[in-house]
Order: sequence, then C-alpha cells, then structure tokens
Amino acid sequence: MNNLQRGQMTWKSEGTIHRVLYLRGNPHEPWRHYEEFPQYAKPDLAGNNPGYATFLALLRTGWKLIN
Repeated sequence: MNNLQRGQMTWKSEGTIHRVLYLRGNPHEPWRHYEEFPQYAKPDLAGNNPGYATFLALLRTGWKLIN
C-alpha cells in the first residue's frame, strides 16, 4: 500500500448509529464514500463503523484525518 496516493479522510454520520468513512484525494475534491474507492477499500470488521478497516490501512500510509 505504500505507493498509494495520500489523501484526506473524514467521518460523516449516516443515520443515528453509524459514522461512515469518506475520502478525497485532494482538498479541492468533494468527499466520497469510501466504497467508491475500490483500490483502497478494505472489508469491514464486524462491530466497527463502516470503513474502519480502510481508515486504519490508509492512516498507516500517511493519509490525513480531517475533522
């Protein structure tokens, strides 16, 4: 995963229970659901918010979390 573009990540609420990971490659791009990036998306882990496994993988490669 070291050759991946480094972008930005954020968590957005979907419904009342879960927060879901959203990604963008550059600051000027709109946020997109992490599943729209099949090259980055990892299988979700039971009991975690959707995108958590992807978040951990991208965080290790230098992606930034934007609150």
